Amino acid sequence: MIVNIHEAKTHLSRLVERAAAGEEIIIGKAGRPMARLVPYVDGGRPRTPGALKGALWVADDFDESPSWLIDAFEGKG
Repeated sequence: MIVNIHEAKTHLSRLVERAAAGEEIIIGKAGRPMARLVPYVDGGRPRTPGALKGALWVADDFDESPSWLIDAFEGKG
């Protein structure tokens, strides 16, 4: 559904209820879509720092870059 910005301001509460129910609302200005009102989706539980401890491995030379690679990024050679 496309709604002009003036109508969206006038009926924002109603549009938010419709979006929360799963409807996608497009807000337009001068006939051009400008924004989209969609339902909020909870991202789940908060991150737990250290949750992957022991599950990942990083090579000892992870932060060492060969000179040819550095040169390529710097546009040399």
